[in-house]
Amino acid sequence: MTATDMTTPPARLGRLSAGLAGLTGWRRLLAAAGFGGLAALALPPAGAVPLLLIAFPGLLWLLDGARTKRQAFAVGWFFGFGHHLLGLYWISAALFTDIERFWWALPLSAAGLPILLAMFTGFATLLVWVLRGRGMGQGLGKVVLFAASWALFEWLRGHVFTGFPWNLVGYGWTGFLPVLQGVSLIGIYGLSLLTVLVASLPAGLAEAAVPRRRAWGALAAGLALFTALGAWGGLRLAGASDAAVPGVRLRLVQPAIDQRLKWAAGERVRNVQQQMELSVSSSGEPVTHVIWAETAVPLFLDQDARLRQALGSVTPPGGLLITGVPRMEAGPEGEPLYYNSLAAVDGSGAVTGRFDKFHLVPFGEYMPLRRWLPVGAIAGNGAEFSAGPGPVSLDLKGLPPVSPLICYEVIFPGAVLPAAQDGAGRPRWMLNLTNDAWYGNTAGPYQHFAIARTRAVEEGMPLVRVANTGISGVVDAHGRITAMLPLGHRGVVDAALPEALPAPTLYGRVGDGAFGLLLLTCFAVGLRARHRS
Repeated sequence: MTATDMTTPPARLGRLSAGLAGLTGWRRLLAAAGFGGLAALALPPAGAVPLLLIAFPGLLWLLDGARTKRQAFAVGWFFGFGHHLLGLYWISAALFTDIERFWWALPLSAAGLPILLAMFTGFATLLVWVLRGRGMGQGLGKVVLFAASWALFEWLRGHVFTGFPWNLVGYGWTGFLPVLQGVSLIGIYGLSLLTVLVASLPAGLAEAAVPRRRAWGALAAGLALFTALGAWGGLRLAGASDAAVPGVRLRLVQPAIDQRLKWAAGERVRNVQQQMELSVSSSGEPVTHVIWAETAVPLFLDQDARLRQALGSVTPPGGLLITGVPRMEAGPEGEPLYYNSLAAVDGSGAVTGRFDKFHLVPFGEYMPLRRWLPVGAIAGNGAEFSAGPGPVSLDLKGLPPVSPLICYEVIFPGAVLPAAQDGAGRPRWMLNLTNDAWYGNTAGPYQHFAIARTRAVEEGMPLVRVANTGISGVVDAHGRITAMLPLGHRGVVDAALPEALPAPTLYGRVGDGAFGLLLLTCFAVGLRARHRS
């Protein structure tokens, strides 16, 4: 191999990058959307992470051809639009449970959300273009700046306008548990940053300004980083304990009730009866606690003593039935306030514990644009829910302290436990009640379960997830699934409650602090490389 071979890009790769950079008009934008859709296949349920080695270099090569800020933003926006259009197609399925009422919202959910979320990707590529200066194709510093900008706007997407941190790039690793252990250190945003950084490195192989030895060395170092992360994660898993909380045996009830029947006036009592029958079905080892899904009891429990007594009759002796319920109370002026709640019922029918959902779904549980959209929330049958006070550590009879989370609340990194996590009040497990029946047999329930599973690894704390239908299961503090009911399956699964780690993980202690430090480092390295180029 000659010195020239080591300083010039591979011919085919150079022609490909030049061809993409040379695209203009609709061809450039269509290619960007295509690469965005390809990147979506790296996420659950497909989990084809190697496709990112094509998608992100493709985006960077398209960005090389941008000559104005508007073009730089457009390339990123169309990438994001294709990414979210494919990754979030399933959201529209919720409207078909009552399409006669919500037909007007179909185009908004199918295209409107991807249009809005693509703004974050557009601003990420715009920031890279502005920071890089003097043309894009100037070395590996561009790759580092791109990864940092992507991660920054991914973090912003998870926080602004109530946040929507769904389908973060790092979730592609939920199918490879050793690498996923990295979120216990740097969280899902940090894992996304490293993933985008390494996946983008092949773009440097096509740049004449980057010696091939240096480009291949950077790519090898990136792959070695994930090899080392996977090896460390493998060792962490090898040393993981299988210990369970003594004296606790959980029964997860998944009735798989069709969403169109869940709230039907003639079906509500029958739905509760079906779950009661499942709760007392015979099994080998006696259970201590029975858990039902989000709004599994579609009736106002506090106002119905006979219903509470009926639920108490299927509660294990000395244990509890924990279920999702709607709750109503009078507001300051006597107006009714509705809550999406959890209730714990003992054998006498008394409610011994409550929790109100605090992070509500926009448009689903409340209407943020009521002035312009004079209709009720989709999930509330026209009514709107009120928000609870926030994460809590709930003490329930016979169980360690628990952090309850209803549906959507589990998707927010660093926001699933109460602020004070030290001492006796720190939760020892998380309980996620949900109802993914809205979305049928689509990618949505698989993505939701993968996201919930990641919270367990981040916090070093087991998570129990019970769905009307979706995916119900038990995940230990390392993300290992110890029990599961698949999507669409009607039945129960009995399982022990895994022990939490003896101390919080690094992420559990510092939250996104480690990610913030990593992000600043990448920006500093990328900007320094810019000034040296």
